[in-house]
Amino acid sequence: MTDSNNTEIPYGRKNPFPATVLEVQVLNGRDSIKETCHIELSLEGSGMEYVPGDVAGVLCENVEEVVEDFLSATGLDGDAVMENGVSLRDSLKTEWDITTMNPAFLKKYALLANNADLNAMLEEGDKDKISNWLWGREKRDAFLEFKPETPLSQEQVLGLLRKLAPRLYSIASSLKAHPEQVHLTVVAVEYETGGRPRMGVCSTYLCQRIAKGDKVRVFMHHNKNFNLPEDGDVPIIMVGPGTGIAPFRAFVEERVALGQKGRNWLFFGDQHLNCDFLYQLEWQKYLKSGALEKMHCAWSRDQDYKIYVQDKIRENAAEIWEWLQAGAHFYVCGDANRMAKDVHQALIDIHAEQGGMSPEDAEAAVKALQKAKRYQRDVY
Repeated sequence: MTDSNNTEIPYGRKNPFPATVLEVQVLNGRDSIKETCHIELSLEGSGMEYVPGDVAGVLCENVEEVVEDFLSATGLDGDAVMENGVSLRDSLKTEWDITTMNPAFLKKYALLANNADLNAMLEEGDKDKISNWLWGREKRDAFLEFKPETPLSQEQVLGLLRKLAPRLYSIASSLKAHPEQVHLTVVAVEYETGGRPRMGVCSTYLCQRIAKGDKVRVFMHHNKNFNLPEDGDVPIIMVGPGTGIAPFRAFVEERVALGQKGRNWLFFGDQHLNCDFLYQLEWQKYLKSGALEKMHCAWSRDQDYKIYVQDKIRENAAEIWEWLQAGAHFYVCGDANRMAKDVHQALIDIHAEQGGMSPEDAEAAVKALQKAKRYQRDVY
C-alpha cells in the first residue's frame, strides 16, 4: 500500500498485513463444550515484529447469514453498489459493525425510528430494563422489535453504524521460536438468546471460517504493561486460565530460546483435565526439561465442587511468598470480572498471612509490586 506521495506505508493498524493462515487446530478434546483454537499466521514479508506480552489486532468479517439477517431486518438492497464499487452486502460483511448493541445505538436509532414502544422505554429511563433488553441482542433486533415508522434509507442505516473494530488477542508465540510467524489462542464464543444462536464475530471467524491458505488482516500492538523481566534470571509466576494461557506460552518459548535460567511457575485452569488441557504436550515437555519448574492446574468441573486457579494459589501461599521474596514477577492474564479480582485478593491475603501484615499494609504491598512492575495483568 502506498500513500498519495507514492511512499510505501508500513504495515500496522492503519495498514493491516494480509497474513497467510498456516494452521488452525482445535485444542479441546471431543468431550469439551468449548472450541478453543490454536491459529498460526505467517508474517513473512510484513516487516512486523513483536515481543512476548504484545497483542495482535485482527480485522475480521461478519458471518454471511448475519449479514443477510441484517439486510432482511432493515429492508435494504444487498446488491446496491456503494461509492467504492462494492455491493452493500460485501461492505456490511467486511467494514461495518452490524451486531454490537449499546444504549448509544438505541438512542440514535430511536430518533430515526420514532417507534412508540422504544420511545416509551427510553423515556422511562429504567437503566436495568434497557440493559436487560440489550443483553444478547444484535442491531437487527432493534429493527425487528421496534419497527421504524417509515423505512430507513441506506444512508440513514449506515449512519447508525460504526466501522468494524479490530479485535485484540494476546500473542501465544515467541518470534525467536517461530520466526516470521504469530500464533493466537482463541475460544469461539457461541450462545443462544431470544430463541436464536449468537456468535462472537471475530472468534468464530478465526475458529470456524478461515482455513489453511486463507488471508487474515493483522497488525501488531505493543503492550508496554505486560513484559518479561529484563533479567532472564528473575523467577516468574504466571496465572492464565483458559485462553489466558496464550502469553505464557510466548513467555516460556522466549526464555527457552534465549537460554534464560529464571525459574518459571505456571497456574492454569479450565473445566476438564481430559479435554480442556490447552497445549498439554508442550507443558509436559517443558516440565520434563526443567524449563517449567512448576505447574498447578485447576479443573473446575472434574469434582462435585469447583476449583479455580485462585484456590491453587492459596494452597501454595507459602511457596509463592518465598518466590516473591526472591524477586519473582507475578503475571495474570484472562477474565477481568471474576478470576483476576479473586487472584488479586488471594495475592493480598498471601502478603497478610505469610508476611504478617495488616490488611491495609498487605494491600499497599501489592500496589507497590504493581508500581515496580513486578505484578502485571493483561485482563479483559
